Amino acid sequence: MTFLSLLETYKDEEDIIDHWIAIRYGETPACPHCGSKQVYHREDHYKLFQCPKCKNHFSVFKNTIFEKTRTDLRKWFYAMHLFLNGKKGISALQLQREIGVTYKCAWRMLHQIRKAMGNKRDKTHFVDTIIEMDETFVGGKPRKQNKGRGAPHKRGRGTDKVPVVGIVGRSTKQIHAKVAVRNGAGLRLTGGQVLDILQQVAQQNDGNVIITDEFASYEAFSRKGYKHISVDHSTMFSDGDLNTNRIESFWAIVKRGVYGIYHSVSEKHLQKYIDEFSFRYNNRNDGFEKLLRQCNLTQDWTLLPEAA
Repeated sequence: MTFLSLLETYKDEEDIIDHWIAIRYGETPACPHCGSKQVYHREDHYKLFQCPKCKNHFSVFKNTIFEKTRTDLRKWFYAMHLFLNGKKGISALQLQREIGVTYKCAWRMLHQIRKAMGNKRDKTHFVDTIIEMDETFVGGKPRKQNKGRGAPHKRGRGTDKVPVVGIVGRSTKQIHAKVAVRNGAGLRLTGGQVLDILQQVAQQNDGNVIITDEFASYEAFSRKGYKHISVDHSTMFSDGDLNTNRIESFWAIVKRGVYGIYHSVSEKHLQKYIDEFSFRYNNRNDGFEKLLRQCNLTQDWTLLPEAA
């Protein structure tokens, strides 16, 4: 969606509210208290509905990222537009300047949008016949023994950085990426961790072929019955179709976004940022409407056929 089409489609808050009602309810909202559809708009606030049957009122944005917001909904939609169109993201300071809110408000809006981006309903589209899998390490600092004068800074494994594992399907071109949880081994990435992340989107009886580098933890795949092919990056990065180029190009976008736009990301919020980059990668052409559908944070609403 372009900026001009955004302006033409959503001229005011009422247009946004009507569009949201169509997405969430189809036609007419149902009262969450008694289930009645004989409801009507409150005169004092367009996003509130009154139920004459049980005498309760409710907001159509209940249990969404927009719940209780006092920020103009047009600013929310413009923020989502900017967030999706920026390949490497947008900082809270930049959003503050763009839409005219405080830094605290801009920061919260971006985190709420990230929450919607990570609100996946169905992961079946990640499953593919040929899967590339790789890991990267984000944030942190090299270990102290590598900080001496003239000593090279150590990269990747063996540093005080957080491991992130990514999976991409060759034909679907969909990314699934997860931050590895700390365990008794500290930040060390174990075979059990990578196997658990793989099994979230693929089972060994699906006929999948898993392509990785020669990291020792990936040997757990063969022991569990997966067809596993490793590429020796010390001698080559690609042997025809045997490569992990697509997942590595995704890591390049993540690193440029983290270091160039956000500068640093804490381990506490890292998964939200990974969800952000994954959503943009997976929805490069029509992400706006899908993001709107994922703004609902509960499962207790009627999905339209195109949203199911």
